[in-house]
Amino acid sequence: MNSEERGAALVEFALALPLLLVVLAGIVDFGMTFQRYELLANAAREGARMATLPGYGNQATVDARVRAYVAAGLGTTTATLGRSMPAGSVTLANTVLTVPLAGGGTKDMQMATVTVTYRHNFLLLGSVLGLINKTWGGTITLTATSQMRVET
Repeated sequence: MNSEERGAALVEFALALPLLLVVLAGIVDFGMTFQRYELLANAAREGARMATLPGYGNQATVDARVRAYVAAGLGTTTATLGRSMPAGSVTLANTVLTVPLAGGGTKDMQMATVTVTYRHNFLLLGSVLGLINKTWGGTITLTATSQMRVET
């Protein structure tokens, strides 16, 4: 291998390395984003389960349980969680679902729906993509919803 070939290899490596690093950063950030979404889905399910129990179906109890679940999943405290999960990001809605019966007729069922919203900051790609698009802040909003029948 002569010096010209070594120089060409170095130039090719210099061109390929940034692309390779961006792909690697994307894989890491996508994995973390997916983990956060799964955490929110489980927290919404936990909140909906709590909302279906007699005596626990109020907004304050469900909100506290969901926030505690998310904080434990992120390895942080509920006080620190307030910056990325602002007030109003855990909502509880009680609805009525009309279900057809096998023998004919319908039955109304009380349903508890919990929606959890979380603002996720990209760890690696936020600054890189911010260079390309100045209006993008490096965050996305993740939303998870769970619905369960209220026990009577």
